[in-house]
Amino acid sequence: MNEYTDANFVLDGVPAMEDIQMKDMPSFIRTTDPNDFMVNHVPRLIHKLKEASAIIFNSYDALEHDVLQALSSFLPPLYTLGSLQFLLNSITEYSIYIIDEETKSITTNLWKEDTRCLEWLDSFEPNSLIEFAWGLSNSNRPFLWITRPDLVIGKSAVLPPELLDKTKDKGLITSWCNQEQVLAHPSIGCFLTHCGWNSTIESLINGVHIVCWPFFAEQQTNCWFSCNKLKWGVGIEIDANVKRSQVEKQLSELMDGEKGKVMKEKVMEWRNLAHEAVAAPNGSSYNNLAKLIKLLRSS
Repeated sequence: MNEYTDANFVLDGVPAMEDIQMKDMPSFIRTTDPNDFMVNHVPRLIHKLKEASAIIFNSYDALEHDVLQALSSFLPPLYTLGSLQFLLNSITEYSIYIIDEETKSITTNLWKEDTRCLEWLDSFEPNSLIEFAWGLSNSNRPFLWITRPDLVIGKSAVLPPELLDKTKDKGLITSWCNQEQVLAHPSIGCFLTHCGWNSTIESLINGVHIVCWPFFAEQQTNCWFSCNKLKWGVGIEIDANVKRSQVEKQLSELMDGEKGKVMKEKVMEWRNLAHEAVAAPNGSSYNNLAKLIKLLRSS
């Protein structure tokens, strides 16, 4: 093993990511194979980015100020428009831009949503729910568990019969949902996520602290930002080789412990900043949209 494969090796000199370890970097670049596709693709992608007129991020300035500042030193103008859902709501509310009904009907989901989950959530008190995989039967809390359908043929994931039996009286397991609406629901207490960017930012803007269970791609990096007290400080990480006892302990700490209370306060701060970013007339994302439109019209 060398420093490039040592998961705990600290990478010095990465702007805006002080003391980040090798294990927290995107999985597709943690390799010593010089012929690896992604190792060669990322430099080509960065080169192409430098030729762009502008780069758009589904984020907001306050959330990633240091990262954006570092990137702006060698990339074209950066425009944070996030969160996109908040921005859409904002421009609709202020009626600055006309959005037709057909455009409003466009969603980001590839699968049919099960709307029963929102009705089910309505039956619980605020901050009573969690979403998790294993360990739910020992958590003694109601839960909503969404299992993603197969990407191609649309079939639901196969769940262990013993899990279905143990959780049938205190949980709802369904195939897909409108995640934005679920996370915005007042009954949600916390959210288990693999820390893909969409899930991460949707958690932040809705004031939901998170249980992080990253697996691949940029999920580890998003997890690092989420769990780092000096960055976002809104999450707690569960080991990839998860045990039910660990899940129960972590959920208890997140929902009822002092660390959980601090994380909840922090995530509410990020939520408020997200609202400010899309608010007219001075929100950063709101103004960035106007600048981007002006740029597109001029070119």
